[in-house]
Amino acid sequence: MKKLTLLIMTCLVMGQVQAEDGSRLWLRYQSVDKAKVNGPACIAADELRKYFRGDEVTLAIDPTIEAEAFKIEGTTISAKDETGLLYGAYTLLREPATQGYQKPYFKYRILNHWDNLDGTIERGYAGRSIFWDLDGDQPKAIDAALVRAYARANASIGINGTVLNNVNASPRILSPLYINKVKEIAAILRPYGIKVYLSVNFASPMALGGLQTADPLNAKVKTWWKAKAKEIYREIPDFGGFLVKANSEGQPGPGDYHRTHAQGANMLADAVAPYGGIIMWRSFVYGANHKGEDRVKQAVSEFINDDGLFRSNVILQSKNGPLDFQPREPYAPIFDNMHKTPQMAELQITQEYLGQSRHLVYLAPMWREFFGYVAPARLVGVAGVANIGLDKNWCGHHFSQANWYAFGRLAWDPTLKSEQIADEWLSATFDIDDSHRTPLLSMMLRSREACVDYMMPLGLHHIFKFDHHYGPEPDGYIAHYPLEWCPVYYHQADSAGIGFDRSHTGTDATSQYREPYCSLYDDLTTCPERYLLWFHHVPWTYRTNSGRTLIDELTYRYGRGVKEVESFIDIWHNSKPTIDEQRWQEVDERLQHQLENAREWQKTCLDYFGSFARK
Repeated sequence: MKKLTLLIMTCLVMGQVQAEDGSRLWLRYQSVDKAKVNGPACIAADELRKYFRGDEVTLAIDPTIEAEAFKIEGTTISAKDETGLLYGAYTLLREPATQGYQKPYFKYRILNHWDNLDGTIERGYAGRSIFWDLDGDQPKAIDAALVRAYARANASIGINGTVLNNVNASPRILSPLYINKVKEIAAILRPYGIKVYLSVNFASPMALGGLQTADPLNAKVKTWWKAKAKEIYREIPDFGGFLVKANSEGQPGPGDYHRTHAQGANMLADAVAPYGGIIMWRSFVYGANHKGEDRVKQAVSEFINDDGLFRSNVILQSKNGPLDFQPREPYAPIFDNMHKTPQMAELQITQEYLGQSRHLVYLAPMWREFFGYVAPARLVGVAGVANIGLDKNWCGHHFSQANWYAFGRLAWDPTLKSEQIADEWLSATFDIDDSHRTPLLSMMLRSREACVDYMMPLGLHHIFKFDHHYGPEPDGYIAHYPLEWCPVYYHQADSAGIGFDRSHTGTDATSQYREPYCSLYDDLTTCPERYLLWFHHVPWTYRTNSGRTLIDELTYRYGRGVKEVESFIDIWHNSKPTIDEQRWQEVDERLQHQLENAREWQKTCLDYFGSFARK
């Protein structure tokens, strides 16, 4: 931590760092200290004064411009406030020829940190938390320089909110001691246009307040939450609100008291409403009340009767797919079924199921695929489960930085193409000319499809090793766990075929989708092959679009995925003369590891599935 802090402080003071360890992310501007900046003294002015290569630039406050928007005319940036000026400054630094008016598409552009108060990170693959750690049983001091560098990176891509702690929340985060720590962090983030939010444990009134219940209809519980909200907003007037994981995977919630999600969310919403706060209520709820129901149907079953019953400051936050951040899923049908409730999409930047920070997988194509089914206009925001930790390069893998960057850019403008975002990131991150950047761009754009091929092609899903979700385990079965936690539940391989029948002849999960997708997915002959085994149990001898039998098509896809990773290594090796030694070596080591893993997936899955196909 001390080394990273020293490096960041040097960057902030001197404007550049010689070491190419990835710590500067995409903000590798060279300090020129050339431009004369006219207008208010602010962070935007400081950034432009140091890094803008023109001679003069003007910053102007214009109250007629929308919040967070900006206008660039010549070298004049106009905005309603300093946040808009800052967004305009970073846009001008990234694209010096930019002209015209820009505003963010989504109101809420938020990172979700699954950081625990002891410094560990759930599904974190880049070291420990940048916010939290313990000295004995007390929280350690906030590293202001580190948090400031984090704020700068987020502001440069338009992210305007951050949830500072894990959705599996400790009640301690609402204690006065931690509220003071959150206040410190908020003060650092505020000048960069970033609001802080907290994940809360629904049973906090019992853990902290000494109450015997957390029933959302109990008067004492309501009073406790209102007092806690008042305490928080007294210290942090622009506090954003709460993120809640309730009645999911063992977390407490209103269901413990036979109350609805709407009743639980509304109680919290009433507590923060006087201060302009919001409640982000996660729909990732499955298990207890849905015995025997297909897991991918359970979110709709759980929430559909509450549609229209939530307070106006409650937002339902749903994962992009109906299961759990798989390399490929159809979009979550909850977006088709909640018509009266504001919704935001939860995307996973950290690569829990996509090789973690060991594999090069660029995720913008996955998210663009999602927006092709769920129109951005139906959402009020997007949340990204962060991939950030104390590793010097922030994200564990140098190319995993591209996913943080891509999330921010798509949150600002979901119509941006994956290629444009990747090209921006490559240009800002490596000093390479067009001839060398083009192969790297191709590698990034192909990487997600390659991952699907060597892990779970044709709609296979959730066949990872238990708990850590790394590596293949298609034979996974644990008798004392619910079957829906086991890989064998999801692929259903037998001597007749493979795949999960979710058509009208099976669990009828297809009926939760709007037309034309309901009919399209329900019919084996029209179901897109990328979702084939998600929706259908298919005979091994079934002829795919290529003319190959199903088992031969699986064999081909796994082999294609491995070959793609081999080609990525060739591309990276050809780029060696243009990449600094440290980052080249570190990426190469990860690519070699990725190839080993891809071959392991190929062998393990084909040996296992082949044992059924050959019967």
